[in-house]
Amino acid sequence: MRATFSLGRLAGVRVGVHWSVLVIFVVILLGLAGGRFPEDHPESAAWQYWFASSVTAAVFLLSLLAHEISHALVARRNGVPVDDITLWLLGGVARLKGEAATPGAELRIAGVGPLVSLLLGGVFALAAGLLDAVSDAGLAVEALAWLAGINILLAVFNALPAAPLDGGRLLRAIVWWKTGSPLRATAVATGAGRLLGWVLVGLGLYLVLVGAAFSGIWLVVIGWFVLAMATMEGGQARLRELLGGIPVSDAMTPDPVSVRATTTVSEFLADPTFRFRHSAFPVVDDGDRAIGLVTVKSADSVPEAERASTAVSRVMVPVDDLPTPHPDDPLARLVPELQVSAAHRALVLDGSRLVGIVTSSDISRVTSWLSSSSAWRGRAL
Repeated sequence: MRATFSLGRLAGVRVGVHWSVLVIFVVILLGLAGGRFPEDHPESAAWQYWFASSVTAAVFLLSLLAHEISHALVARRNGVPVDDITLWLLGGVARLKGEAATPGAELRIAGVGPLVSLLLGGVFALAAGLLDAVSDAGLAVEALAWLAGINILLAVFNALPAAPLDGGRLLRAIVWWKTGSPLRATAVATGAGRLLGWVLVGLGLYLVLVGAAFSGIWLVVIGWFVLAMATMEGGQARLRELLGGIPVSDAMTPDPVSVRATTTVSEFLADPTFRFRHSAFPVVDDGDRAIGLVTVKSADSVPEAERASTAVSRVMVPVDDLPTPHPDDPLARLVPELQVSAAHRALVLDGSRLVGIVTSSDISRVTSWLSSSSAWRGRAL
């Protein structure tokens, strides 16, 4: 899930918003301003309903952000780097660059999200009760009560023991702790996720048939999302198992053709060395240290009149935004980093020296060979 636009950084984590957030914002806005608020408080003016609904929807989105930020901060505290957070139609996603090293770390990372939502629900409920006791601001009390209920519901739903929900991570941590096998734990959690997904889809279709079309369609969408994500996580777990024991050096292209940082875009595009071979090239400085990656697409996007005066270093992806494994690092650990990387490439470094490059295609080539190799299957047995 890629962000449509960025909100900057919060607590050192990049935060973005997908365009689909507008859908949930409008749904909440219409549901409150056109339904719940006028029904419970008919004495208020129309503009008050819309204003209160807008503020309530915005605070709810901030609640989702707090939920995801808590995951990111605890993950970082437990040694798991965080790529970014994206708010979208069905909530938020905190993308981690790796996995927890122990069941305890997994438990802490997963458990903090529902706890934060539950805490926010309690805070909003307390605020609603206090405001109701000291004033007659009925609309504000109603908004706080709705925020309390939706955050508690969010906490309960996320605590269901099924991947990709937080409860699925908790289930995975417990099974991992009991069995000592993170792969078996993932299989259990993703199996529960697929089951939950089908249950939600079935319940949604039933609601559509009995006339509750909006609620039914919404449940089908959520169920399908849970089902798809659980299936994807299961596939990633099988991939990690297949790649177990394989170093990055077995998949990388060694000594890749690189571009000097001072090379201009026009020189880069005109040089026969860079034509028709690859779509991206590492960028190195005068000391042969890797500093980034330039793609033909990004270079070609520079206006023709500016290409002669624009160095490739100005249009490259900085090395800090790329996976940079060591040749001896496990290839399985690189897979999720490549998936979240916008460039879908990793520069393999020995210190600061560039020794290779790995692409998603390289991973596919290795996995295809491992899957079809009778020698490897015999070794695995």
